[in-house]
Amino acid sequence: MSLQISEDPRYDYKEIRTGRKSGILLHITSLPSPYGIGTMGVAAREFIDFLAQAGQSYWQILPLGPTGFGDSPYQTFSTRAGNPYLIDLDRLIQEGVLLENEVEEYDFGSDPEKVDFNLMWRNQQPLLRKGWLRIREGHLPALTRQFEDFKEIEGEEWLHEYALFMSLKNEYKGAPWSSWPDPLKLRDPVKLAEFSQSHHEDIDYEEYVQFLFFRQWEQLHNYARNAGIEIMGDLPIYVAGDSVEVWSEPELFQLDKNLTPTFVSGTPPDEYAEGGQLWGSPLFKWEVHEENGYAWWIERIRFQMRFYDLMRLDHFRGFESYWAVPYGDETAQRGQWVKGPADKLFDALREKLGPLPLFAEDLGYITKEVSEFRHRTGFPSMKILQSAFNPDALSDYLPHNLVEHSVLYTGTHDNDTIAGWLDSANPEEVEFAIRYLGLNDEEGKVRGMMRGAATTVCQTVIFQMQDLLGLGNEARMNVPATLSGNWQWRMKPGQLTSELSQRMSELTRISGRTQ
Repeated sequence: MSLQISEDPRYDYKEIRTGRKSGILLHITSLPSPYGIGTMGVAAREFIDFLAQAGQSYWQILPLGPTGFGDSPYQTFSTRAGNPYLIDLDRLIQEGVLLENEVEEYDFGSDPEKVDFNLMWRNQQPLLRKGWLRIREGHLPALTRQFEDFKEIEGEEWLHEYALFMSLKNEYKGAPWSSWPDPLKLRDPVKLAEFSQSHHEDIDYEEYVQFLFFRQWEQLHNYARNAGIEIMGDLPIYVAGDSVEVWSEPELFQLDKNLTPTFVSGTPPDEYAEGGQLWGSPLFKWEVHEENGYAWWIERIRFQMRFYDLMRLDHFRGFESYWAVPYGDETAQRGQWVKGPADKLFDALREKLGPLPLFAEDLGYITKEVSEFRHRTGFPSMKILQSAFNPDALSDYLPHNLVEHSVLYTGTHDNDTIAGWLDSANPEEVEFAIRYLGLNDEEGKVRGMMRGAATTVCQTVIFQMQDLLGLGNEARMNVPATLSGNWQWRMKPGQLTSELSQRMSELTRISGRTQ
């Protein structure tokens, strides 16, 4: 019996999927530089050139805000300000803001593969202040005019408030705002005005640092656009307790009359963390946000999209239901699920901002309600290939179960590298992956897993830079629920070779993901 081919016009047997893209996850701090940390300088532009030559469409980075204790880009002093560590010093030397011999006086560490955040904290600020003195004294009039324009545009919206907050932190040697004297903690307007007047030069300096950051970011972002590379950002759902947002608008968060959190964020216990994960950020008082028409969130998304072309929503399931842990608990075990704003928030965002270039980090404990909520938003889902290979072959992340409307990662900043996973994961899972993907030593198992990801049906695939380089867990970016040793990995100079870009370009071509 011969096979009968239907002539039904609803079926098009010549259909080819288009719009398939891929990109690389590499935070800016992980770029090589002579100043102890990756910056928005020459190495960033070289990486953009590498992405274009390798046929990639996206550069995914981590949040850009100023980091504090623990150095996590997911716990920042502001949702709007930029991280001063990312300011490129070579650019400032070229513009005459700094002198080369001034920069040479400071030590930023000797390890090209690791950021020394303690050295960065001690040495970068004094150096930037030297440049600020030149601006303040009028030695660079063109930059001074640009700085004044920047303050006029940004100042009333957020800039002055952030600069005041950071000046207060410096005055109290970095202490969190919750431990400041009550008049400042509680924002007594007279005391704040007195401080602003007596510390106006410090406040102006903090505004100047943000001017440098925004100026360099805009230049880098334009460079990426001209190269055909889109910047993919990452928006944490929560804000740090020690942030200008919680200090300046405490009514939006679950705090008591003394401004102490009542409940904080986390995730429930699971097979990976017996006590759950205790993140510790104050939770939103969603009923107040609803009364305000979600104005705070609308402005947050609007502002973030100045930085990025599209954006990942971290911990998306927390918008449907979130894990609320009593403040003061040492683990997340006593938390409970509480309903979030879900559709009401995203309906308000769409009404004010239109279509949103977002996708959902919908990992973890996902209920039917969360899944249906994400479907209603229309946002692409997120998948992790490393999590696919449970030997019972029932994982949603196995390539034959993946869906087109999704973003697939081999792993993220919170995962092992591929080489690290192959070495340390459950041997049964590794063996299943080898058999399923046909991994072999001749091609290399790391490259084989990348090929397995690239050739899936998923519209978008994101690779970690560490995997392109075949690095093990010594290059891992973060281990969740640990407080030290994270966010430090750096790529060595010279690792972006033409052979590597050609290999990625070929993988991108054969999987139909070329720009």
